[in-house]
Amino acid sequence: MPVKTHKYTNGEITILWQPEMCIHSGICFRGLAQVFDPRRKPWIEMSNSETGKIIEQVRKCPSGALSIVETVKESSTGK
Repeated sequence: MPVKTHKYTNGEITILWQPEMCIHSGICFRGLAQVFDPRRKPWIEMSNSETGKIIEQVRKCPSGALSIVETVKESSTGK
């Protein structure tokens, strides 16, 4: 059975959230509440902080339910 994954992006990076892996420690929310708020839909709002701060906070996720992938931008030159 495939793992359910939600994606959230700001154009620079994409957060992958795998809810089945989440242990609900609250570390993401307590560390960067303007981005991670489980009371809000969607619960991740990446426009509320800088990319570097988001990356730092995601790296603190103890379960690995949150992870980061860089967003690949296509070149405007077409090469």
